[in-house]
Amino acid sequence: MHSMGVATIVFIVFLLLGMPVAFAIGISGLVFFMVTEGLPYTIVVQKVLATTQSFTMLAIPLFIFAGNLMNNTGITKRLMKLADVLTGHMHGNIAQISCVLSTLMGGVSGSANADAAMESRILGPEMTKRGYSRGWSAAINGLSSLIVATIPPSMGLIIFGSIGEVSIGRLFAAGLIPGLIMMVALMIAVDISARKRKYLPDHKKPASLKEVGKALIDGIWALLFPILLIVFIRFGIMTPSESGAFAAVYAIFVGTVIYKELTWKVFFQTLKDSTKDIAVVTLILAMSGVFGYGIVYDRVPQVIASTLMNITSNPTLMLLIIIALLTVSGMFVETTVIALLLTPILLPVVTSLGIDPVHFGIVMMTVTTMGIMTPPVGIALYTTSTIMECTPEETAKESVPFFIAIFTTVAIVTLIPQVSLFVPNLIFGPAF
Repeated sequence: MHSMGVATIVFIVFLLLGMPVAFAIGISGLVFFMVTEGLPYTIVVQKVLATTQSFTMLAIPLFIFAGNLMNNTGITKRLMKLADVLTGHMHGNIAQISCVLSTLMGGVSGSANADAAMESRILGPEMTKRGYSRGWSAAINGLSSLIVATIPPSMGLIIFGSIGEVSIGRLFAAGLIPGLIMMVALMIAVDISARKRKYLPDHKKPASLKEVGKALIDGIWALLFPILLIVFIRFGIMTPSESGAFAAVYAIFVGTVIYKELTWKVFFQTLKDSTKDIAVVTLILAMSGVFGYGIVYDRVPQVIASTLMNITSNPTLMLLIIIALLTVSGMFVETTVIALLLTPILLPVVTSLGIDPVHFGIVMMTVTTMGIMTPPVGIALYTTSTIMECTPEETAKESVPFFIAIFTTVAIVTLIPQVSLFVPNLIFGPAF
């Protein structure tokens, strides 16, 4: 394990020096090959290429492209209107919109970071105008985006499923109820903290059924999307990767034929934005292949697995230890990297204790994604704070009630496996 230890130290030092994650992970992977005797350097090149050649991973760039298309073709605008109609009568209602919008957007964007940035841009100015504190606004826009990580199609679940060889269709279905529970928990947290801060609602009474119906019909194309995905995967009409291509075509169809908002100019701008987003993810994926090889070569999974098994063989206790481990990892390392490096290590441990891999996937990806809002390395923490023009410290301080809501959700999902397994068992039949 000594050579992997050297590589890990190099990785941590580079991260602390502020080097971009992809380069830090690639260089430390290369260091592993330098200090290990007898390993040909050709493997480095092979591993970088092999990771990007995965058919399942193809879903990621396609969903990023589809998400950007939907943002630019009026789908997001209509979902926002629906969220507004549903929450206009609640305290801190712009923050409530953020929670509902993330849930509706889950089926659209698939990326929590993208969602956090988008909501801060769209809802942020209005929140500031209403007199909401900037840190509080940045906190809820960032943390409500975690719902996106559980509602299908989630990038994290695609990565977890393809690396751990877990059915992505089942994972998508498993995220639905936890996502809704998280929405409710966050809305309660918003309500309590908004009442204390006297952030008053827009309307005295809830919207009429007629208004809700109109907004629903307006946003129906986006709402249908996650349901269609699960149905198509369930009946074997498409694989998860193909559903990514379907998502892009669907967004183009809705944008041009139904809402008529997708012009050539908008389309090229979307292509440009998506290329940037995809490049970042792909570079991390490619570089982690080298590091991942080192982990397997040095038998790190076996060592960590036996260490964890020595601590406890109680499934619930094991999950709680892993949640603590992932929470700390998430503070320092990017979500994608944790999913790529820790899935092959932790999955065999939990399955040997009889924990369902689908249940574990939902718990793991929810906790890991939370890292985007925890200091010192949370990407969304800095993004939302920058857009809302406040310090990350302020945002972190004001996000306490929302973190409590998220930990409550994680506790419910962890302790009651049926919360995440009910829907996949219903749709796909029980797993054996």
